[in-house]
This record gives sequence, structure tokens and C-alpha cells, in this order.
Amino acid sequence: MSRSNRMGLAAALLFALCAGLAAQDFSDIKVQQLAKGLSFTEGPAWSKDGYLIFSDTPANRLMKWMPGHEVEVFRADVEGPAGNAFDGEGRLYTCETRARRVTRTDKKGALEVLAERWEGKRLNAPDDVVVSRNGHVYFTDPAFGAQSDHRELDFYGVYHIPPKGPMKLVARPAGRPNGIALSHNGRILYVVNSDERNVRAYDVDHNGDTSNERVLISGIPGVPGGIRTDESGNLYVAAGGIAIYSAEGKPLHVVEMHGRVSNCGFGEADNMTLFVTAGVSVYRLRMDVKGAY
Repeated sequence: MSRSNRMGLAAALLFALCAGLAAQDFSDIKVQQLAKGLSFTEGPAWSKDGYLIFSDTPANRLMKWMPGHEVEVFRADVEGPAGNAFDGEGRLYTCETRARRVTRTDKKGALEVLAERWEGKRLNAPDDVVVSRNGHVYFTDPAFGAQSDHRELDFYGVYHIPPKGPMKLVARPAGRPNGIALSHNGRILYVVNSDERNVRAYDVDHNGDTSNERVLISGIPGVPGGIRTDESGNLYVAAGGIAIYSAEGKPLHVVEMHGRVSNCGFGEADNMTLFVTAGVSVYRLRMDVKGAY
């Protein structure tokens, strides 16, 4: 190929990339209320079997929504559920703030406790969880409200549970870590800090271990909670509304919402719906980009 042809091809690829970015429009997002009248909602997570799970935290229950059906109780014996996540096998991971543990429930309903202590002391109150494609589990362990009165650990933590081997401590931030997410390629771990109102990023190696901690986003308005990512590298932070940032941490758009927005998560068959938990309600936002898997 001649030099001029190579330059022409490069220009065409650059134009296509820029056109794709320009086509991503956050200004016309439709917001639909999916559920209301609950206690306080958290942790939306989409199952590949075609339904949404979310937490009704004060009511100690997990709720289920399937397209075309009414919201129903999925489990009614969960102690203060917050963040949820599914792995590639369809198993459900739940942070139980009152039980101070992280559990995994298989597709037959059998429950396993994955984490409840660090160096012999009970965890504070696990809040949010994410699972990588190859089975690495990461979760945050802050303590909010009355949870702070019963702490055995003298720090807040971010933890990593490998598929094999003992649990590891990723970080001990000064402020309380909250939402947690992975990039689309699984190579970056993002952690929201509610007190510092920032998002930290960590590089993730092939063993699932983290390094190179840095602040990616700072000065987030409101008190940030959950976080998710899309396949283009954008970040969605639950903070007042849904604050959308580029992969470089630049603000792109804010989706105004009603109620106290706590968390969000992508789902549905095309993975282009962003579910948002906010106060007593759950909302459904149709996007023009797919969420990260």
C-alpha cells in the first residue's frame, strides 16, 4: 500500500471514530419509573436469564423485575442488602450490610458466605460488589450511620476475592468507599469514595491484582454512591442524578433524577438500559450505548 493510501485509510478510520463518538448523545435520555412505594432501593443487577434484581434495604429483601411482569419479592431473608452482581455462571453476589458479609447464591438457591472477616475481625458493612469475567470479586466495606457504632476494624476497606486463594486488601482509604465497577476490558477497577467525593482508579493485572492507584474524578457534586461503566469507557456515577464522565474523567452529562439516587446498572437483552435505584423507586433509562459486561 502506498504512503498516500495509508494516510487516506488512517484519516477514514479517524473520521469513523470521531463520528461514532459524536453519535453518542446523552441529551435525549428517556426516564421511566419501573417501581415505587418501596423502602430504600439499592444495587440493581441484571441476570443473563432475563430479569433485574435490586435491593429494598430497610425491608431486608431482594426484589425481582422481569419485562412484562410486576415487581415481586425474590428473597425476603436478606440482612440489609445493598450492592448486587451476577457472575458468568449466573450466581448472585450480595452485600449484606446488617449481617456484615458478602454472600453468593447459586442458581438452585444455595447460599455461600464469601467474606465476613478480615484478620479475625468482622467486616464493617459491605456495600457494593463487582465480579470480573474470570471470576475475581471486588467489594467495598464502608460503614454508614449506625453501622459505625459496631465496627471492629479501625479502617474502611476495598477487598479482592480471587477465584482461588485468600481474600486480599486492595486499599484502606481515609474516606468511605462506596460504588465499585470494572472497565469493559476488565483492566481498570473504579472505586467511588463518598466522603472525598471522588473516583479512584486501579490497574488490574492478569492475576486480578491491583496497582497504580490514582484519583480519576474529583469534586463530584452531591454524595456519590454507585458506579457503572459502558463499552465506550464512560463512567456513570450515582450522585444527585446520574453524572456521566469520559474514560479520562471529563464530565459529559448529568441526568437529573427524582429521589435520592443510590446506584445504577446496565441490563436487558441488548444491555442498553440503565436501571437506577433512587429512594423508594427504580427507574429505567434507555441509552444509545451498551453497558460494560
